[in-house]
Amino acid sequence: MEDKKPTHEPQPWKVLKSELVFNEKWYTLRRDEVELPNGLVMDDYYVSVRPNVVLIFPLTEDKHVIFVRQYKHAAGDIFIELPGGVIDEHEDAPLEAAKRELLEETGYTSDEVELLQEVIDNPTKDTNKIYFFLARNVHKVAEQDLDASENIEVLRVPLQEVEEMVLNGKVKVSGSVALCLLALRKLGV
Repeated sequence: MEDKKPTHEPQPWKVLKSELVFNEKWYTLRRDEVELPNGLVMDDYYVSVRPNVVLIFPLTEDKHVIFVRQYKHAAGDIFIELPGGVIDEHEDAPLEAAKRELLEETGYTSDEVELLQEVIDNPTKDTNKIYFFLARNVHKVAEQDLDASENIEVLRVPLQEVEEMVLNGKVKVSGSVALCLLALRKLGV
């Protein structure tokens, strides 16, 4: 006879009330009143309403990966990561945002850009998705076009060194770590 254990299939929460408590250009915070499947009501569940973002693994024809190195204020440190950024409100297609961000941050472009995966970074507290792209045969066509708050160094890293950079903690930003490993697997490296 099989030992039958009760199953606890996850169920979505009911949103009873939702209000924006902070809504500025760079950050929006929402407070939800929710009812859990067990009947418990929480009136103070805070959610960061964030725009969707793109992240690109740019590979040159001569097998170098284009990384960016920049200061990130919330963490108070300088990081090596893959190029990327937010999908602007007027942009409908993540692919176009990926091409724009790659060009702005690095001066590189490609017509061979494919979506590898759509992921959620922090589903507990954030609303945004991250679109991971692989761009093949990227080539430099322009200088960087940076915002006044950006100071980005562009790095060319041999493809065969990327996995070691990730495993040694030289690439620490979670999205870049994940996309590097996905892209390396896709490329058969």
